[in-house]
Amino acid sequence: MNDIFSELQWRGLIHQTTADDKLQDWLNAGSRTVYAGFDPTADSLHVGSLLPLMMLRRFQTAGHRPIAIVGGATGMIGDPSGKSAERNLLSEDQLNANIAGIEAQMREILDFESGDTSAVLVNNNDWMKEFSYTTFLRDVGKNFPVSVMLTKDSVKSRLGGDAGLSYTEFSYMLLQAYDFVHLNQQYDCELQIGGSDQWGNVTAGIDLGRRMLSKQLYGMTCPLLTKSDGAKMGKTESGAIWLSPDRTSPYEFYQYWVRVDDNDVGMCLRFLTELSREEIQTLDAARAEAPHQRASQKQLAESLTRLIHGQAGLDKAHRATEVLHQGAEISDFSDADLKQIFSDVPNFEYDAPNWNDGTFYLSDALAKAGLCKSVSEGKRLIKQGGAYVNNVKITEQNYSFDEKDLVGESVIVIRSGKKKYAIVNIKPLNALG
Repeated sequence: MNDIFSELQWRGLIHQTTADDKLQDWLNAGSRTVYAGFDPTADSLHVGSLLPLMMLRRFQTAGHRPIAIVGGATGMIGDPSGKSAERNLLSEDQLNANIAGIEAQMREILDFESGDTSAVLVNNNDWMKEFSYTTFLRDVGKNFPVSVMLTKDSVKSRLGGDAGLSYTEFSYMLLQAYDFVHLNQQYDCELQIGGSDQWGNVTAGIDLGRRMLSKQLYGMTCPLLTKSDGAKMGKTESGAIWLSPDRTSPYEFYQYWVRVDDNDVGMCLRFLTELSREEIQTLDAARAEAPHQRASQKQLAESLTRLIHGQAGLDKAHRATEVLHQGAEISDFSDADLKQIFSDVPNFEYDAPNWNDGTFYLSDALAKAGLCKSVSEGKRLIKQGGAYVNNVKITEQNYSFDEKDLVGESVIVIRSGKKKYAIVNIKPLNALG
């Protein structure tokens, strides 16, 4: 067995454990089964979910068996941990759609074909739906002292606040604790991992296992993924950074990590990548000597984009970077890709049934997009060599668009000078040709 405990220690990934004195020896003594839970609050995981998912991946690489729980039952309630108000309850149809989305992402990160250490993916609704309310209270609830529940931070913080805590949320801890009992019975799972905000739920499951099964179970939490200023990692002005390319494009995902602050990038390399200690130490030294080269950020962005979006996604992110920052010719992008790459540039719709009949001029588009003050100024810009279509210089003053200028399904990218871009949306599509 690889020493996963030491690996997690040097990476700074151990926040708390329930058995500091014996957990390392126990893990090193043989292959163990370990689980982490994920709430299906959306149809994609986000950057915050990547940390516990990578923890499971590390355990599997070290020779242990990972279980990922998608909380179909607990997701109907919502975990009150770290929340100041009750979550909106999701419909069953929305939950099922969310579960399908994040299951696919988990299968890309964990190995489900490796024999004895093959990952297992389960939905806790599969066993919770078999309980009636009275049966659950009789078989599980009687083993759960209210006094224990009241000592948990997730409960105390809400009981003392203005929002209070509903009985529904109060019951969440019982459901998650029973997950541990069920997984121990079905898969001999003995270790639960999670973020530091899950400590109360983790210890509740261990206590329930002791009461119901008379077994010693273990728990471990990792730090939350936060910046040096305390803010959550993976948040931008436009929202969360998601693992789904439909929510966050590979380019946007890549650029998020390229822009990580020097104060945070060392932590990200340790927490989220599989780079070795020596590789990370080399990047630390390079960052201290030449921070302007951003070698750490580029390596972080490449490692994570390849992991989440594959080599094809990384290649697309590289091409988009070259387009926006190096003026490379624009081709082979979808409309969605282009609108994310150029999310902060002017755009307008050109609604002309015969737009490609030779009467929609580049000079008109430059003026409509605000890249120049008038059509005549647009013509002068073209003549002087300062106008571009899809990053290709245009010198014909009366250049008119046609279908060959489309780089997405309905998009043309125009540029004035080195950095001033705009998007032209051609509508309606059914009029092309």
